[in-house]
Amino acid sequence: MALDDDVRILSGVGLFEGFTAEQLRLLAFGAETTNLPAQRKLYREDDVADSAYVVVSGGIVLYREEIGPGVPVGHAGPGAILGELALIADTRRLTSAAAAVDSQVLRLNRKMFRRILEEYSDLAVILHRRIADELQALIRRIEEVGPRFSS
Repeated sequence: MALDDDVRILSGVGLFEGFTAEQLRLLAFGAETTNLPAQRKLYREDDVADSAYVVVSGGIVLYREEIGPGVPVGHAGPGAILGELALIADTRRLTSAAAAVDSQVLRLNRKMFRRILEEYSDLAVILHRRIADELQALIRRIEEVGPRFSS
């Protein structure tokens, strides 16, 4: 895939909203394109995570191994990002992921992402704010459904 195509795909990912064309180009330059045939695993639950993936085409099914083999817990289509926390922190995969159909993903590695944040410190501030807002929204959703699970 051409670099301009990768830039266009990355520009549609919410996490990268506010990135300039130059910043997206740097991110795309360090990205690796992977083609996955249907049913091919992308990663396994509890693996060390050092990268995120953006779904370019097809679809990725997410599932938890501890629930049972092949029990899906989510689906990611074109434009979705998987494992974004791995771009900024040492973490492990919370789910397993496999191609539901023939798919293509862009792998974004942490090392390149951190270099971009170091070079463009304003992006680090934007991402910090975005992540904090998303965390607050998640906490609100948990608090809303929490009473349903009280005895």
